[in-house]
Amino acid sequence: MTVTIVGSQLGDEGKGALVDLWGGDADIVVRYQGGDNAGHTVVEDGEEYKLSLVPSGAVRDKVGVLGNGCVINPRTLFSEIDDLRERGLDPDVRLAKRAHVIMPYHRRLDNIEEEAKADSDLTVGTTGRGIGPTYEDKAGRRGIRVGDLLDPDVLRQRLEYVVPQKQALIEDVYGLEAGEECDVEALVEEYTEIGRRLREDDMAVNCGDFLAERREAGDNVMFEGAQGTLIDIDHGSYPYVTSSNPTAGGAATGTGVGPTVVGQGEVVGIVKSYLSRVGEGPMPTELKDDDRDEELADFIREKGGEFGTVTGRPRRIGWLDMPMLRHAARVSGFTGIAVNHLDVLAGLDEVKVGHAYELEGDERLTMPATTERWGECEPVLKEFDTWPEVDWAAVAEEGYDAIPDAAQDYLEYLSDELDVPIYAVGVGPGREQTVHIENPFDN
Repeated sequence: MTVTIVGSQLGDEGKGALVDLWGGDADIVVRYQGGDNAGHTVVEDGEEYKLSLVPSGAVRDKVGVLGNGCVINPRTLFSEIDDLRERGLDPDVRLAKRAHVIMPYHRRLDNIEEEAKADSDLTVGTTGRGIGPTYEDKAGRRGIRVGDLLDPDVLRQRLEYVVPQKQALIEDVYGLEAGEECDVEALVEEYTEIGRRLREDDMAVNCGDFLAERREAGDNVMFEGAQGTLIDIDHGSYPYVTSSNPTAGGAATGTGVGPTVVGQGEVVGIVKSYLSRVGEGPMPTELKDDDRDEELADFIREKGGEFGTVTGRPRRIGWLDMPMLRHAARVSGFTGIAVNHLDVLAGLDEVKVGHAYELEGDERLTMPATTERWGECEPVLKEFDTWPEVDWAAVAEEGYDAIPDAAQDYLEYLSDELDVPIYAVGVGPGREQTVHIENPFDN
């Protein structure tokens, strides 16, 4: 059995909590794209774990795999693993030999290029973690892969080819001074040592073969997407996107399993009950038009803890955007959804949803193909009855019927519009603060 977890919006939907929740029935949790620009906050036994690279299932003693679609910063990876061990856990993490490695020069160039765009409208608002430049080198066939770290001669050959190009770019194009990030000898020494650790700990695997063998042995596999649909490189609001495919198709290309494997399993879209975004780009339902909107956005931001897990940046806040969700459901083929942060909307004076867009006098139920046209859309808002603050821990324990009636109406509207069932409702950050409706591994 496979279950694929996909962010339905702009990232930060609370995917980690659901991966952790249903991960109890998974034997293996696989990240299939992205790098340490993606943050998951998982709460286990009252302990909070902020993970940017290690798969969320690691806190529940599951095998975690970083697939070939990921880009991996070994410094971040081993820092997280060592931190988890210091906290009493023993994470079992495997890396695809075909996954690409984020090198120090990638991080340097990421920051240089974003700064160079600062005076234009092309600023994306990257995390500066080197994600984009690493994927650029992957597509340009000059990347360093995990498997290269296991062979010092191959590693040196690769670095002696690519580093002079990076140094020339930094110095001759941007007019800056290259530093230790372009020191071939230092890089060979550090990353050969990383390769040694990978080899001794038996962490590097042929991802597709590894997963096929485990599935044949009867293991359940959960595929964990980072970020969200609207920052997918192909299906998002380009150019305000990440450099990989968080949508469900990425689970196949990013791990080496076939699309029929992913398609025969469950694909669950994770939905935040309102909208948040870090970075630039359109956001038609954003709360920003007047002082009242801004006060409401501040309230939701503080109550929902809407600050980037990796960056700490305050997130932009808006009402739920249904055209965005319809787009996400179609692109990934959702079989069900989980709705998080329902408790954050409790006690508000108003609750609205962007049911549709108005563009040049026409009502549209889904998104335009270009970001420029999306930015011209005005939301057609639908208002809902509000619901009060309640004892959400008691609601989670008692089940769906304990959710206030108005909040149930809100949830049923989402389910009807997307034509999929709701599998879970998050009413707080912990696993025990989730209303269980259906376990996708039981389907």
